[in-house]
Amino acid sequence: MPTTASLQREWLSNPRGDILAGVVVALALIPEAIGFSIIAGVDPRVGLYASFSIAVIIAFVGGRPGMISAATAAVAVLVVPLVREHGVEYLFAATVLMGIIQVVAGFLRLHLLMQYVSRSVITGFVNALAILIFMAQLPELTGVAPLTYVLVAAGLAIIYLFPRLTRSIPSPLITIIVLTALVWCMGYDVRTVGDMGELPSSLPAWLIPDVPFTLETLQIILPYSLTMAAVGLLESMMTAQIVDDLTDSGSDKQREMKGQGIANFFTGFLGGMGGCAMIGQSVINVKSGGLTRLSTMVAGVFLLFLLLVLGPLVAIIPMAALVAVMIMVSIGTFSWRSITDVRRHPWQSSLVMLVTVIITVWTHDLARGVLAGVILSGLFFASKVKQMFTVTSVLSADGATRTYTIAGQVFFASSDRFAEAFDFKEVLDHVVIDVAQAHFWDISAIGTLDKAILKFRREGTTVEIVGLNEASASMVQRFAVHDKPGAQAQLGGH
Repeated sequence: MPTTASLQREWLSNPRGDILAGVVVALALIPEAIGFSIIAGVDPRVGLYASFSIAVIIAFVGGRPGMISAATAAVAVLVVPLVREHGVEYLFAATVLMGIIQVVAGFLRLHLLMQYVSRSVITGFVNALAILIFMAQLPELTGVAPLTYVLVAAGLAIIYLFPRLTRSIPSPLITIIVLTALVWCMGYDVRTVGDMGELPSSLPAWLIPDVPFTLETLQIILPYSLTMAAVGLLESMMTAQIVDDLTDSGSDKQREMKGQGIANFFTGFLGGMGGCAMIGQSVINVKSGGLTRLSTMVAGVFLLFLLLVLGPLVAIIPMAALVAVMIMVSIGTFSWRSITDVRRHPWQSSLVMLVTVIITVWTHDLARGVLAGVILSGLFFASKVKQMFTVTSVLSADGATRTYTIAGQVFFASSDRFAEAFDFKEVLDHVVIDVAQAHFWDISAIGTLDKAILKFRREGTTVEIVGLNEASASMVQRFAVHDKPGAQAQLGGH
């Protein structure tokens, strides 16, 4: 049970900043949720209801206070074939199953996989997302009247100059209010939120997805649910890490995984699409002063209030105002220091970052970019560890015994070098392989050790292994075959 102190810290330690930040986020969520609905091929209400539901639920059950979760493009693009071929009800069913999978992932502690995501991959992820956020604004900046550019420029000026006067009110909120009032008073003919689609006018209703409860239905939705769950968790874990860095505080990643699952599970029953954490909105929240769970809940509740009570006012907000806010998010999200770091950091780290950016932007798929970065990081790491491997040898005074001293990590990438270090044709009575400074990591290493020992024995040389550490000795005892009957025959299949 949470204590009074933890409730105070996570909910009420920053009420003014959280409420104002939540209002800004709610305004910015509307056009994005509508846009994501259009991407998925569903009614705008599906994305808007999802954003309300996920934000409110995750405020209570999530593991990263101040992080915003809602309907996202990363999940929306995955369900296009499902909606097109089977209809929106199957989307709701897939969202429910997505939630169940994410809760199970939380219990399996899959959040620990984030330990294998390097800083270069995270930087690449952040930079790619900043570029994608900016690119998402381009449709609102192409083929429009010059007045739109003036309004966007004015919005950016307010965003960056207003804080010099006061920081008591978030400058993005002032930008939205000022530009909306200006457009309405002057009667400017520019694109507004109302032009994006019809806003809902009623509360979401609890419903059971209207699909057959059969194995065939499960076969249809399971592949989509697995992909949605994986992409949603990946983006949420990455976003949580970024918010941790922004706020200089920690988060409970396992709880966040379970929370994402719970939020998506219930959202499917409320007629919403799947979602996850949103780095853009989370950055808006933090930059606007939102730090606790209250800001996330206010964003969700105020979003619904805007739609149901202030719908006509929301509809006249110029898209130029929201574009200015999102450009601010893009600029603030991008790691500008990484540009100069490209020349200062090791070339491998810079290449991982650049590959992550390029693949993410090229495919518009954050999961593919991060996966490529992680794989490349792993290859570079294996290559680096492989180089940290040496073999030296000393011949005894009588010329009968040679001692090989192995230092470093013996695993699949270095096992060939291990095997090549021995001279099996040298005429010797005895060979000592000293592995006190080495560690055997996998069956590839054990198999190579087997081959070396058996080759020496085939030449009539006795072999002695000395210095095995406890973990390596356990591996040798379990998997080595050189001292077992029929060793030569077993080695062929080792």
